[in-house]
Amino acid sequence: MLGRDKICAVVAGPKAESMHRQLARALRETRTIELRLDWLASDREITRFLKRLVGAKPRTAAILIATCRRREAGGRYRGSIAKQLAHLSEAVRAGCAWYDLEIESSSKCPAELLEVMLGDGHELRSAHFFRGMPKHLEGVVAGLKRGRPDAIKVAAQCESLAESLKLARLGRRQRRIVAMPMGEVALPARFLAIRERGRFVYAPVENATAPGQISLEDMKNIYRADDFGPRTEVYGVIGEPIGHSLSPQMQNAGFAARRINAVYLPFLVHELGDFLGALEELRIRGFSVTIPHKERMVRHLDGCDPLAAKIGAVNTVVVRGGGELYGYNTDYVSVLRALAPRIPLRGSRVLIAGAGGAARAVAFALAEAGAAVCVYARRSEKAQSLARAVDGEAIARGRLRHEFFDAIVNATPVGMYPNEGQSPLEARELNCRVVFDTIYRPRRTKLLELGERRGIETVSGVEMFIVQGAAQWEIWTGERAPVEAMRRAVVRALEREEKRR
Repeated sequence: MLGRDKICAVVAGPKAESMHRQLARALRETRTIELRLDWLASDREITRFLKRLVGAKPRTAAILIATCRRREAGGRYRGSIAKQLAHLSEAVRAGCAWYDLEIESSSKCPAELLEVMLGDGHELRSAHFFRGMPKHLEGVVAGLKRGRPDAIKVAAQCESLAESLKLARLGRRQRRIVAMPMGEVALPARFLAIRERGRFVYAPVENATAPGQISLEDMKNIYRADDFGPRTEVYGVIGEPIGHSLSPQMQNAGFAARRINAVYLPFLVHELGDFLGALEELRIRGFSVTIPHKERMVRHLDGCDPLAAKIGAVNTVVVRGGGELYGYNTDYVSVLRALAPRIPLRGSRVLIAGAGGAARAVAFALAEAGAAVCVYARRSEKAQSLARAVDGEAIARGRLRHEFFDAIVNATPVGMYPNEGQSPLEARELNCRVVFDTIYRPRRTKLLELGERRGIETVSGVEMFIVQGAAQWEIWTGERAPVEAMRRAVVRALEREEKRR
């Protein structure tokens, strides 16, 4: 509609120099680019940017969309509507084929004025709802169509997949509607819309301009959006929170290494029913399950691997023909591979902190290997339930500093990014030979730091994460996982994150 590209790069920054630098980067990746003039710090900076744009090659090589959204419509521009139109007019003269004009401004402008000032450009008339989905979408569409713009855009904050798919359907039904679900929950639906011909997704070069956007770099390098099409198989990870997960980097690196036409997306899932109700429409072939859904997911399965059924938690689901769901647990083997080289599991005494889905996999793995399992959890009834299931022992917090273990395993999310300063246990409670934290982000958690200070051998959750992820990949694809490529992707992402701190 606005171009043939699947990605519309978003250029946004406070200075003209920054915007031009971003524009140069964007042009190396796509030929559809939105210029967010309202992000520039002043009218003077907007004029500086547009003057430099005049005569530049991008105006013939790329489709540029000028946006100068005013604050009342969710943008940053503080000037009057008259000045806004003047800037958009200048942008059209500078080579922008399209301009985005929000309904808050267009509704106050006579059609004749818009024709005189902006008649040489194509109008994308937009409405943005940052507080939630409007009740009457059809009415919004009808209002935007008044004045006959060349295309219209509806963007709305979505609190569920159901809402985001409702908005996405609006875009599918009519060619000249750009439908943009916003928010982290809506990210998969927004991305998957590019399966449709003529649809695109906004991706910021440096600064996100709407909730839940994926950066241009990640769109190109992690999700390979340019290669995405109707035959691309869809996988994902569900959890709450989910933004911390490096599973997309790992699994997509595996698909890229084996040249498999598939993509793996993060799904922020508040309610399992919302996600499961979207499986068919999103055409999902399989998914990973993380906190807090590992145990809850079992109730929704049509079948389950016997070991996963015994554990009572799954971290891997395959969507079979007819929409049937079959579950597995790959955390099991990854725990054994992490600890077996460091302690003789049979006859060892291991403390597990936590009693959720991850803890259950750890407990059953160790019990099957012949270890004596002890469980500590903030909720004593859950600790006792898990301990009984593996013929182990529930231990109260007060006893920990007086006990000794061959290994202590953290299977709680305490200490996970962005709460790196937290630890589930104190230094004086770490009386053991090995401390193993199943958290992989950060690699060096507060718990591991405390263990190192006491001279205890420590094990990061990175290796466990890679092993369980590779096993998932093999279950879905039926092929041998490219483990080294997946490991490199995870380590590279963690190293970049550590450098930014």
